[in-house]
Amino acid sequence: MRHPLSAHGLCVTLGGRAIVEDVDLALTAGELVALVGPNGAGKTTLVRALAGLLPAARGEVQVLGEPAPGLSRREHARRVAYVAAEEEEAGAFCVRDLVALGRHPWRGAFGRLEAHDRAAVQAALEALGLGPLQERPAGTLSRGERQRVALARALAQEAPVLLLDEPTAHQDLAHRVRVLDAVAAAPHRPAVLAVLHDLTLAALRADRVALMDRGRLVATGSAAEVLRAERLEPCFGPVEVLPHPRGVPLVLPRLGARAP
Repeated sequence: MRHPLSAHGLCVTLGGRAIVEDVDLALTAGELVALVGPNGAGKTTLVRALAGLLPAARGEVQVLGEPAPGLSRREHARRVAYVAAEEEEAGAFCVRDLVALGRHPWRGAFGRLEAHDRAAVQAALEALGLGPLQERPAGTLSRGERQRVALARALAQEAPVLLLDEPTAHQDLAHRVRVLDAVAAAPHRPAVLAVLHDLTLAALRADRVALMDRGRLVATGSAAEVLRAERLEPCFGPVEVLPHPRGVPLVLPRLGARAP
């Protein structure tokens, strides 16, 4: 089976220190995988390496069955969209123009937006509730709104792989759910890997959960399989795992307990 994105024995070293070690991970079209773990586990480093922004010390990353380092920048951008946890300021652009940057890998020789490009941009704006804001300068938006603009740009890119670093970090309760629903419902059915800190939200919306600790993937599976106290406590310290009304694990810190 050819996966949209896969990593085999992936190791990443920064400053002479191993940050990601021996990671094997494969994403399937149309699924949302939540990457969870404590601070410093290596989640961001792993996502950046999968996005081609950090070199592998060992192992490899494949995109649609081809080694990622062998792809041109344009071809890589057609296959992989990445959204960082913190986006750079872009106050001079309006929201619609920022989202339209997602179509850059697909533009023709003269760089014009064709009908399909404009439709992809508008669909991404609407999916993330940005339609009423599309004429606004980005510099006038809140952090949560700017984060949704970055996500809309990635959706408009229509890449088969979507890598998201903390996409719900600056969102209110309603928009946390909307963000994940929008990427899951994208018509081009991307394989999505999203770093999430809200374990209950991961349980509610992710098809699979990948638990990372000290640079390694220590568990991958359904929320019921991974989000168990005996798996989480070595990583996060004491937790309470209760039944959620929706039938998934509800994960809470144990009051009065200290993190490891």
